Amino acid sequence: MRERHLTALADCLRLSLAEVYEVATFYHRFEVVADEAVLPARTIHICDGLPCQMAGADDLAKAFADASPDDVRVIRAACMGRCDCAPVASSGTTYIGNATGDGLNALASNSDTDATWQPNVDFEQYQAGGGYDLLRQCYNGDRQVKDVMSRIDESGLRGLGGAGFPTGRKWGLVAAEAGPRILAVNGDESEPGTFKDRHYLESDPHRFLEGMLLAAWAVDASEIYIYLRDEYPHLRGLLRNELGKIAKAGLGKCEIHLRRGAGAYICGEESAMLESLEGKRGLPRQRPPFPSQAGLFGRPTLINNVETLYWVREAIEKGGDFADMRSFSVSGRVRNPGVKFVPRGISARALIEDFCGGMASGHDFAAFLPGGASGGILPATLADEPMDFGTLEQHGGLIGSAALIVLSQHDQIGGVVDNLMRFFAHESCGQCTPCRVGTEKAVAMLAAGKDGDPDLVYDDTAYEDLALVMADASICGLGQAAANPIRCALRHFPGAITPGPSEPGSTEPGAGS
Repeated sequence: MRERHLTALADCLRLSLAEVYEVATFYHRFEVVADEAVLPARTIHICDGLPCQMAGADDLAKAFADASPDDVRVIRAACMGRCDCAPVASSGTTYIGNATGDGLNALASNSDTDATWQPNVDFEQYQAGGGYDLLRQCYNGDRQVKDVMSRIDESGLRGLGGAGFPTGRKWGLVAAEAGPRILAVNGDESEPGTFKDRHYLESDPHRFLEGMLLAAWAVDASEIYIYLRDEYPHLRGLLRNELGKIAKAGLGKCEIHLRRGAGAYICGEESAMLESLEGKRGLPRQRPPFPSQAGLFGRPTLINNVETLYWVREAIEKGGDFADMRSFSVSGRVRNPGVKFVPRGISARALIEDFCGGMASGHDFAAFLPGGASGGILPATLADEPMDFGTLEQHGGLIGSAALIVLSQHDQIGGVVDNLMRFFAHESCGQCTPCRVGTEKAVAMLAAGKDGDPDLVYDDTAYEDLALVMADASICGLGQAAANPIRCALRHFPGAITPGPSEPGSTEPGAGS
């Protein structure tokens, strides 16, 4: 957007230009340019997330930038949620996976398209398989709220966006608040390595939509807001179409709003998402979304992520017999990456060998990230540990969003840590000093250790002190978990980021060293 557009928008909204400018420059999917600036005809974004970097995105971006026409520019972008087909690139609303030079040339010459994705299971197929029967029973009074809440509790369903809060308990807390109430759906899975929400929306969206409507019915929500990350333009069209079918069938009993995220990892934190939905910067609130005054527009707000709602129907139907399974987004050095629905508490080794076809050719298993960027880095010697809530913390890891990124002997832990810390520095909202300054300082410390000057190499104590301050003093999970890669490197991979006197500035040790 042009600078003059910000001025006009501020005038229309009766806001100060500063208020409009701070929002426009907060989200990385927005770009503010000078009125007189001449923009290139085409912009190619190439993902710089860890799985894409491992797949050669850096070399691909450099080669294409050197050879591309003058009217095409190349910009590195945050994770695009397609880590199973890295490296990924986009132009406008068109995305390509397994990108090559030829693919980028084609992307630069093609006109922008916003085709609607056709789900594997559409509305008619879903209904034919018993879909929406449960919702109709609830609407008709054949099911009571108390019984449904009890079934959710019995199922043990937990939040699957990372925190793992018991779903039934969250529903009960919101239902106990004085109405009117709102349901906010978190579809902003921006954690590098995470793409399971996209997978479920592409394959069986009505299972999610029925779960969403069941949750809204259970807490008597009058409105639903779906916050979908902007990197999924094909899913906006899909949801728009399928929501239209629901309305036509008379199944939508409340007002449903589909909202685009504008690109900010922090908006995966639920209170930051509420701020974003209200049209502000995604700054986390310093209290949870209870009681009502901390919710969306000052109203009691139930917040569930896409995958949690996807399993609501099955959790209600089965109760205590709900399948003890878990979805993992798997990327990195495996033969068959993708979303894997596997037994809960599976080990990384079993997941790789039994569900991913083993390691990719020429790669030996050396290390893994069990929960994406914030889940820490663990060595292959811990790959037989169960991956579940509360099982990896003793080793410095977290399952989080269950995004397994697999590393091999060809991946250097120093480079992995550097990529992750640059990600956190870029995505920090800047509200609190420990996170804003701490992530930038970590990037600077890692860079200093690579330039070959022994006087610029920081020791373990310096990194540990920085990590402690960030974890203890940051106000939200981003800053608290941002130092996990550093802490894991110090604990499990000595020398990877703090080389000894004989290796000044080196970050070359392999992942298994």
